[in-house]
Amino acid sequence: MQWDPKQYLHFARERTQPSRDLATRIEVDSPRSVLDLGCGPGNSTEVLAQRFPGARIVGGDNSDQMIKKARADHPDLEFVYLDATGDLSAWAGAFDVVFSNACLHWVPDHPTLIPRLMELLASGGQLAVQMPLLGELSMYRDVIYPLVASERWVKKLAGVHGAQMLNPDEYPAVLASCSSDYEIWETIYWHRMPSHDAIVAWYQGSGLRPYLQQLNESDQKAFLKEVRERVRTCFTQIVNGEVILKFPRLFWLATKD
Repeated sequence: MQWDPKQYLHFARERTQPSRDLATRIEVDSPRSVLDLGCGPGNSTEVLAQRFPGARIVGGDNSDQMIKKARADHPDLEFVYLDATGDLSAWAGAFDVVFSNACLHWVPDHPTLIPRLMELLASGGQLAVQMPLLGELSMYRDVIYPLVASERWVKKLAGVHGAQMLNPDEYPAVLASCSSDYEIWETIYWHRMPSHDAIVAWYQGSGLRPYLQQLNESDQKAFLKEVRERVRTCFTQIVNGEVILKFPRLFWLATKD
């Protein structure tokens, strides 16, 4: 899937805040090495560099566009091409912290993936993860999913793989099976968006991308028009013209023996 760093960073402050919140909860004292898995344009990697001064911070992503942007914006940090679905054995035991913000929901087979990520940790290390709770997001429940399943788009978007995460209630069992200890929690962010179009722009930088990339230019315009119409129906504009985007996110920390 192609990513547009500029589009993604239109809402850099809002997208980065969960990274800051998760980083403050990490309990590893003075880690020597930290991996930011799915680092994107490097905004979360910078958060980790600030949180753990003196540690080796490695940002990894499977998007060439994101890596290029991260290296340009953060030349003092280290970025590598890294695919979470590939062979990670060369990194086994290499990190005291493996951090992943808003990435793993794009990666399939979490019951297998999460234990594989735990293997990247040294003893006593922590896996720190944040993912959006897509099933609880009005944008998916009321806009994207019904539109993708509609008669006009269902065939054109057949085979598109969106988010890959489990039901949230399944994660405790997965974490308990591969960690010595874990904690899991939710936070709902109330993002103040200046307009309905801003909500569409937010998702053009993330959740709408796999669907738009399946369509030709003409169909993209038509699809986005329908998205905008549904957004105006589903999200209420308040007295000052703003629209509140409620964004629930799932967090966890898992510790390796």
